[in-house]
Amino acid sequence: MRKLTRALCLAGGLAALATPMLAQASDVAVLDWRQALLSSDSAKISMNQLKNQLAGKQDQAKALAKELESLQAKLQKDGAVMSDSERKSMQQQLRQKGGQFQQLRGQVQQQQQQAEQAFLKQSKPKLDQAIQKVVDKHDVELLVDRSATVYSKDGLDLTDEVTQVFNSLN
Repeated sequence: MRKLTRALCLAGGLAALATPMLAQASDVAVLDWRQALLSSDSAKISMNQLKNQLAGKQDQAKALAKELESLQAKLQKDGAVMSDSERKSMQQQLRQKGGQFQQLRGQVQQQQQQAEQAFLKQSKPKLDQAIQKVVDKHDVELLVDRSATVYSKDGLDLTDEVTQVFNSLN
């Protein structure tokens, strides 16, 4: 019985000591830096510029996709009554158009990735500065990526505030 009483007292004492530690949890915050950056005004401007640059290639890709669908539907519908040479010719067209579509899609993806990398490289110093200002303002000792957290209260998320400070720096 004495052992049980000691264990309960010890557990109560540890809980009392842990309470001040929990009160310091405000020194910890979370941030989704990708969202903070992509929600910024400069990211929106950059994305619109990229969208305008790629509009022609995207229109070409859509037209090629429609051609491919049309050729494929025709081949499925009329393939049984076509001569071997007609069927082979249509299959060759499908392969050629499919290759063009894949190449165009690859170019668009490559341009998007390059633009994103350039934007991140250009924006990183200002993002770091915005994060530092917000961390200093809230006296945060530990900032954790929001995607690495299992749970956090809404008040601990600094993403929107970092975006606002980032916007003010541009």
